[in-house]
Amino acid sequence: MASTSHDPSEELATAIGRYVLGDISLGRAAEEAGLSRWEFEEVLRDAGFAALYGPRTEEQLQAELDVAHDLGE
Repeated sequence: MASTSHDPSEELATAIGRYVLGDISLGRAAEEAGLSRWEFEEVLRDAGFAALYGPRTEEQLQAELDVAHDLGE
């Protein structure tokens, strides 16, 4: 009989893939993988990927600039 639970390794692989492609943030990827941010960073290092911080696209950069501008008003 097949299990109805999700395969943790599949969830981790999906989270790593989405993070590496820039679809989700480090924190969101860790959450989707069921790990802490620090645990997820360790998994990334073990898999040969570096954790990337800050905006990764022009749209993300503009969104952060808009928030910073709004906070400064």
